[in-house]
Amino acid sequence: MLIQTETVTRIELFSDYVCPWCYFMTGRIERLYRDYDVAITWRAFPLHPDTPEDGRSLDEVYACYPYPKADMLEHLRRNARALNMPYCERSKVFNSRFAQELGLWAESQEAGDAFHKAAFAAYFVNNQNLAERDVLMAVVREAGLDDSEARKVLDGRTFAAAVERDWQRADDLDITVVPTFVLGENKLVGAHEYRSLSAFVSENGVRKKN
Repeated sequence: MLIQTETVTRIELFSDYVCPWCYFMTGRIERLYRDYDVAITWRAFPLHPDTPEDGRSLDEVYACYPYPKADMLEHLRRNARALNMPYCERSKVFNSRFAQELGLWAESQEAGDAFHKAAFAAYFVNNQNLAERDVLMAVVREAGLDDSEARKVLDGRTFAAAVERDWQRADDLDITVVPTFVLGENKLVGAHEYRSLSAFVSENGVRKKN
């Protein structure tokens, strides 16, 4: 989907709050905003949709990978240090479904970027469970939104269908890895250095700001 107004090109970004590589890309996205007239449409992606409310151990999550868990975690730590991004030690993955519903609501309130930043910080910096209502309300307040309205969104599952549509769109586009950027018919799959992200945008006809 390529949406281009006179000055702004909109890019879809498929992401999940419990994806460390999505978190690592946030600084590069901020730089992209500074360099190009682009807007990001955040799309929810089901990275670990079956995670129970009280979380799932990293031992279980990483058991399906061909590399030792210790090596994979150290690789993440090295990336965080290289990017000068805070990154806490975690023992569990948590369910992000309700956070995704609130994230899409925040997008509708023109506070998506602030909410996404706060949600990533809650999980990757403060090791908080994004399935817990109190944690989510703190994220909402951090984003400058009304927590009483957020409670109504969750109680009524107002944005549940929107999340389902995003998940279905990811499936329709054969997206299996996050982050994935979609611009027109083209994709940039995975976490890349800024020069690759910049080249992807430029090669798809988006000019740098003057």
